[in-house]
Amino acid sequence: MPADLRYELSGPEGAAVIAFTGSLGTDLTMWRPQSDRLGERFRTLRYDIRGHGSSAVPPAPYSIADLGTDLLALLDRLEIERASLCGLSIGGMTSMWVAAHAPERVDRLVVCCTSAQLGPPSAWLERAATVRADGVAAIADAVLGRWFTPQFAAAHPEVIERMRRQLTATPAEGYAGCCEAVADMDLRGDLPSIVAPTLVLAGGDDPATPPEHGRLVGELIPGARFEVVSPAAHLATIERPDLTTAMILRFLTEP
Repeated sequence: MPADLRYELSGPEGAAVIAFTGSLGTDLTMWRPQSDRLGERFRTLRYDIRGHGSSAVPPAPYSIADLGTDLLALLDRLEIERASLCGLSIGGMTSMWVAAHAPERVDRLVVCCTSAQLGPPSAWLERAATVRADGVAAIADAVLGRWFTPQFAAAHPEVIERMRRQLTATPAEGYAGCCEAVADMDLRGDLPSIVAPTLVLAGGDDPATPPEHGRLVGELIPGARFEVVSPAAHLATIERPDLTTAMILRFLTEP
C-alpha cells in the first residue's frame, strides 16, 4: 500500500511538471535550490520519501518498488499524468524504477549520484541494524563525510550543521527500511527498457556512488548522457547547486 507522503507543489499552473526525489536521510528541502530556479518555468513537486521527514513511516522492510509505487500514487493523487523525474541516490533509483515500469508517465529523466546496484547487501543491513539499535545519530559523522568534500565542509559549516539536523531527524525505522531497499536493489535488468531521454550526473569525488556507477547507468539506458560534476561528493546538487541546476535546466529545455 502506498505511503502517505508530505509534498510541496509550486510553480506556474499548467506548466510541465518535474518531480524531485531525495537522498536517504534527507527531506524535500534538499531540492530548494533547484526548485527555486526551475520553478520559474516548471511546476515543481518535492516530497519526503516514505520513512523520512514528515511522511508516513510504514513498517519495514521497504523495496525500491515500494518507493516507486509511492511516487506514482502521489502523481495520481495530484492528477499529474506525466512528469519529468529528477532523483539523487535512492531518489535516482526510485526515479529509474518508475521510468522503467511506467514509461508512459515519464517525460525526461535526470538521475544524480546513484547506482543500478549498490552492494554489498551486508553493509546496508549492518547500517540498518545500527540505526535501529542506536539511532541515526550513530552514523551521522560517517554519512556527512560521504555527502560533502572536505574542502566544502570546511568552507560551509552552516550547511553541514543544517544537513546533520536533517539527517538525525530522520525516523530510525524509515532510514533502516530504506537501507534494506538499497540492499535488495538491482536495476541492471530494468534500465535498458527506459525510453525517456536521460541525463546521468555523477560527483567526481563521491565515495558513496563513485562515477563508475553513474557511467554504468548511462551505458545501460539507451541514449543516456553521462556527465561528471567535479569537485563534488555525494550530495552534488547541494555542494554545486548553481552548476547542477544549470545542467538540469539545460537538459530539460533542449529540443
